[in-house]
Amino acid sequence: MLHKTKGLVLRAVKYGETSLIVSIYTEMFGVQSYIINGVRTSSLKQPYRANLFQPATLLDLIVYHNDRSNLQRIKEFKWCVIYNDIYRNVHKNTVALFITEVLQKCLTQPEANPDLFAFIEDVFIHLDKGNTSATANFPLYFLAHLAQFFGFRIQDSFSDENVILDLQEGSFVPARPLHQNYIEGQLCKVISQLLKTRHPDELFQLQINRDQRKILLDTFISFYIFHHPGFSNLKSVSVLHALYD
Repeated sequence: MLHKTKGLVLRAVKYGETSLIVSIYTEMFGVQSYIINGVRTSSLKQPYRANLFQPATLLDLIVYHNDRSNLQRIKEFKWCVIYNDIYRNVHKNTVALFITEVLQKCLTQPEANPDLFAFIEDVFIHLDKGNTSATANFPLYFLAHLAQFFGFRIQDSFSDENVILDLQEGSFVPARPLHQNYIEGQLCKVISQLLKTRHPDELFQLQINRDQRKILLDTFISFYIFHHPGFSNLKSVSVLHALYD
């Protein structure tokens, strides 16, 4: 059967001489793999090109779907959103690639989650429109709020008494835990501010310096490793750190 759905490209690999196999997070079916024939040709008769399947591209799709198949096919595809900056601004492109790498680690089941898709779509649209200070804070905002869709998140219990973040428990506590997986000090207040930030338009208001961003990024990744099975360190983190410099 044919179905209309939106999709976010996560990854594309070459297949044969002219084709691609593309991993797409779809609004209707969750993560699916699609074979796209003939997009790597130079023929003027071919209306589609491989550049529509760059990571982070948002597409409108008409797809064939078979629950018994691991490899699906697409009948029609076109841009859902045409970015102005993500593919030409090195900072935004690096953030976009970081987000797609996180999603590849987290999205392990072919299950639909319209609320999660809407959140991801909104993040990319606002990343494309955001200013420099907002762009720098996007990875932290994304990690702070993505976790709730997978059944774990940091509880915003920060207060004058609860000033230490226990990463294993995912909450702010008044005393240092017996293990070493915690942070304390001003960074805890910043995490609380991130958790209270409900929309990307508010990110430019957060005053986070370069060194804080680096520590917080590593902290959130450690939190995901503790709580999401199979999550591991990300290749794009070193590139983000270099951009923060």
